Amino acid sequence: MYAPEILLLIAVTFFVAGVIKGTVGMGLPIVVLVFLAVPLGVTTAISLMLVPAMATNLVQAVAGPSLLVLLRRLWTFFLAAAVGIWLGVALLDYVEADMTLMVLGALLVIYSIVSLRSAQITPPGRYEPVLSPVAGGLGGIAFGVTGIFIVPGILYLQALGLKKNELVQALGMTFMTLSVTLFGAFLESGVLTSQSILISSAAFVPTAIGLWLGQRLRHRVSESLFRTMFFWALLATGLRFIYVGL
Repeated sequence: MYAPEILLLIAVTFFVAGVIKGTVGMGLPIVVLVFLAVPLGVTTAISLMLVPAMATNLVQAVAGPSLLVLLRRLWTFFLAAAVGIWLGVALLDYVEADMTLMVLGALLVIYSIVSLRSAQITPPGRYEPVLSPVAGGLGGIAFGVTGIFIVPGILYLQALGLKKNELVQALGMTFMTLSVTLFGAFLESGVLTSQSILISSAAFVPTAIGLWLGQRLRHRVSESLFRTMFFWALLATGLRFIYVGL
């Protein structure tokens, strides 16, 4: 069992993650990894976020009228992401902890720079049937190793030209697919223990409280300013992860 100060750190981390997700609609896995990857290790941090991630993304995945439309359009993306996760988890035995931390840092830096510059990835157009499984598979491998699906997965979804509500629902469906698949892969590989499942389940409580508070803060705080500060913090954290991994 973890020491009391580690359990407190976990509770505070998931509360902060819930606040940020409630405010900007994303960021739970990133915040958990930022706070817990160094003291607990990347793999352990990923395992602890699974239950809150599944619970918070379930509603986001099924809410809205575009569920069947998005499934028909993106089913190869979701399927390839699921396969990629199993491959990524299989790679964990061959990837050193410092290398994982460096890769995680690089992904955070890339995503932060793209987001701060408001850069738009070129839409795939007629190549979408080919690029969807490629982006999903590569993102799944990255998620299985580092817990981050952003590059190229989320960047690819943002390039599809989906309407705002469709993108939110597509992100929910994506994260639901990722978290459920990773839960099964971790359980099968022995990474997910009864203790981590218990702590992950308990972590849903501070996450839900933070989510509720973040949703209330969304209307009182400038979302654009909050996002800018958030991505600058991610950029600094990514650079720190790269430095620690060297």
